[in-house]
Amino acid sequence: MSRAPTVELIYFNAGGGHRAAAQALEQVMTAQRRPWRVQLTNLTDVIDPQGLFQRLTGLQPEDLYNKRLASGFTLGLAQELKLLQGAIRMAHGSLVQRLRAHWQRSAPDLAVSLIPNFNRALCQSLNQALPAVPFVTVMTDMADHPPHFWAEPDLPQHLVCGTAYAVQQALAAGCAPDRVHRVSGMVLRPAFYAPFAGCRRQARLAAGLPADAPTGLVLFGGHGSHAMLRVAERLPDVPLILMCGRNAALAQALRAQTARAPRRVLEFTPDVAAQMRLADFFIGKPGPGSISEAVHMGLPVITTRNAWTMPQERWNTDWVREQGVGVVHRSLRSVRAAVAETLARLPELQAGVKRIDNQALLEVPALLARLLPATARQTRAGLPSPA
Repeated sequence: MSRAPTVELIYFNAGGGHRAAAQALEQVMTAQRRPWRVQLTNLTDVIDPQGLFQRLTGLQPEDLYNKRLASGFTLGLAQELKLLQGAIRMAHGSLVQRLRAHWQRSAPDLAVSLIPNFNRALCQSLNQALPAVPFVTVMTDMADHPPHFWAEPDLPQHLVCGTAYAVQQALAAGCAPDRVHRVSGMVLRPAFYAPFAGCRRQARLAAGLPADAPTGLVLFGGHGSHAMLRVAERLPDVPLILMCGRNAALAQALRAQTARAPRRVLEFTPDVAAQMRLADFFIGKPGPGSISEAVHMGLPVITTRNAWTMPQERWNTDWVREQGVGVVHRSLRSVRAAVAETLARLPELQAGVKRIDNQALLEVPALLARLLPATARQTRAGLPSPA
């Protein structure tokens, strides 16, 4: 029996979207019975295997970023990104050395990065250790923030882009056209594609929500954000589903608020899709994952763009406007007006949402199958070839 090809997916935990995309791809590849061995690798475990950063600071490296998101204090992240990229450049030699040793141990037939900033070191080290193995970067952002964020034009990197704008950016940066690949959106978890067989009205009533009144879902990432407190304070008479992720203190504070309309306050749940099915519109930051999830589930988007918006997410608000899938305001201070505008335009915005057909979850594995070297395209005995 021939060895199953190994597809290695590289992620880290900053923000959660990178890990979610890796897990989604692993799940769909398994469901499709792809004849591959899928290996998920946390980059932090490779570049800091002794946990020195955590021992010195008491935190994982990505915890600093996640705590900033939870606090809502994101002003200045553009400058901090430049500092981070400078530090990565300074450590490039040692990163390449450590990653080269990792590739020699893991011996993938295809390496897939789902993270920004480290693709230069990842690609160069792979090319040194295993020159015949393709390196693929699947962008989990809707747009690049060049230079050296997602695309590395002078390296043999395949770049998978979820928007036409990201493709334009890659080509303008000098990426070879045959290495730039377009898919129809961000990679979402399989749960977002599962059919809903129940009664939506009954499900809303069972969740303590009104059967028919327009209901908003508020989500600011997997670690929540104190911005949700301000949103809830300004919408006391709007039914809301408030998703706090791994932020128990935020959930407690929201439950302590008084409101005239029903509310459902949730801490971490793996089934965000089930909650989105109960809502009529979405309120949150312009993150690529949450916007894509909301639109895929039929929810018009309410979001903001200002100095606090992270640089790699600013173009997402242009996409919301251009596609006619939501409204963008400068501040959450006007969230009440944003809700009123959304409800007044609801049929128009719902029509815009329905025009978006994101099948990236299925498109990416099919693309990876084509990029696997011919010597690795072997189906194990007894397993059918995937469609």
